Amino acid sequence: MTDLDRVDKAIIHELQLDGRMPYTELSRRVGLSQPATRQRVNRLIDRGSMQVVAVTDPSTLGFDYPAMVGVDVDGDIVEIADRLAQLEEVSYLIITAGRYDILAEVVCSDADHLLRFVNEQIRPLAGVSSVELFNYLRLVKQTYTWGTR
Repeated sequence: MTDLDRVDKAIIHELQLDGRMPYTELSRRVGLSQPATRQRVNRLIDRGSMQVVAVTDPSTLGFDYPAMVGVDVDGDIVEIADRLAQLEEVSYLIITAGRYDILAEVVCSDADHLLRFVNEQIRPLAGVSSVELFNYLRLVKQTYTWGTR
């Protein structure tokens, strides 16, 4: 784990509120000079502690059919997870110690797209023993602010 000090956490917090905040404002809020703030931000990014990205609403881009996919594996879980992670439709993937070996969040344009994706890209993978789909009815909460607790 990377040690984050008070200033690192403040930078992360401010950029979570507004990832486009100019360094002039960010440096004022965290109490550093602009060059020192820029250096800290670059270090956080280079260490992998933080990313500054645009978060989109998939439905505004024509991807109206998100689902969670539970995958059971007969064989090397890490190998299958790595292969699934390469698929364009997979937005989030975890190896679990629960009911499923792998859970993947996928974003598809419609039910036919999801069916083709599961039938043509997940089920045929050697080592995949079963797949269960969980269609989203409503996204209630999605947050990216856990980094500064």
